[in-house]
Parts: sequence; C-alpha cells; structure tokens
Amino acid sequence: MIAIVDYGMGNLKSVGKAFERIGADAVVTRDPKVINDAHRVVLPGVGAFKECMTNLTAYGLIDVITRSIESGKPFLGICLGLQLLFDESDEGGVFKGLGIIKGRVLRFPAHLKENGGELKVPHMGWNSIERRKDSLLLDGIPDGSFFYFVHSYYAEPSDPSIPLTTTGYGVEFTSSISKNNILATQFHPEKSQNPGLKVLKNFTLMR
Repeated sequence: MIAIVDYGMGNLKSVGKAFERIGADAVVTRDPKVINDAHRVVLPGVGAFKECMTNLTAYGLIDVITRSIESGKPFLGICLGLQLLFDESDEGGVFKGLGIIKGRVLRFPAHLKENGGELKVPHMGWNSIERRKDSLLLDGIPDGSFFYFVHSYYAEPSDPSIPLTTTGYGVEFTSSISKNNILATQFHPEKSQNPGLKVLKNFTLMR
C-alpha cells in the first residue's frame, strides 16, 4: 500500500488518480499509523513552503515522515514535496525544512534569459530532463524526455551526488534527486502523461 500524505494542501486528488490509473493501491491520508504501516510513502506538494511546514507540524506528520524515510521504505517527494526535504527555503523569507537532504531552496534569478529571450517565472510547462546517474525510478525513460513543471523555486543540494536529473531554464537546476530510498521530482509526474505514469509505476516496483 502507498500512503499519499495529506497535509491539507497540494495536488492530492491528481496524484491519487495517477496511481489509480497504473493499478496501484494508494490512499490519501494524514493518519500517522496508516503512513507508518504503508509500504511506500508519497509527499506531494503545491503551495508555499512555510505554510506546508506549518501544516505538517500542526497535523503531527513530521515525525512519521522522518521515521518512514529512516525505515528504508521507498519515499517519493513531488514538486514542493522535494523542496520540503531540504534544510531551508528562501521562499517569503528563510524557513526551515525537514532537513533530510542538505542544501537550500532558491528562487529563480531575476531576468532569466535563454537563447536571447527573457524567461518567465514561474517556470511553467513542459521541459526536458538530463540524467546525471542511474536509478530504477527512470527505468525505461529516455534521456531528454519531457515532463511538466510548475515552480518558482528550485533545490540546490550541497552534495553533488544527490541530483538524479537536471533541467535547463536560464540556469541548470536539479529536477529530481535520489539518495538511498529517497526519491523526489521537481516536475509533476502525475501531470506528465505517459512518461510521468512510467515514473510512478517504477516507484511502485522499488524495494
């Protein structure tokens, strides 16, 4: 069973529907016992970093998320769910994250340019990923595949071995990470059609 963590914000319904489409047994929950007993845990996210951390604290979910990761079970963060894993974010000030992955969450620089044209922030739409190392999460996903992004901030890991893929948008940023049982994507697999569903299917097969 897959527990999709419900902290009162985010794209819970679309993530749940995506797992349903691939035939996975997934439940949206904020019950610590259900999360603790799940075989895999997903932390999705849409919204502001500070409010998400506030809600995770208010619902008593931080300890069970940390325990789940420490237990070694497969863990997947999506978009803000990736950013929350880091030490802190610059979104709206400086706010502490879960501190599971060393590094910071930064805003895209002002006046981003690519091929002579100015880029808009948030980064919204389809963009390609470039693989930096191997992972079963990307099994069957060709290098250069396109995924759907919606974000104004990106994570910058302290450890150069953490990025799984990078993506270019005026700057080269980390678009997914892997560390042991921890996997996370800045892009939205649930909104990325067949490649995204393949990523989610790969996650369900990981041990």
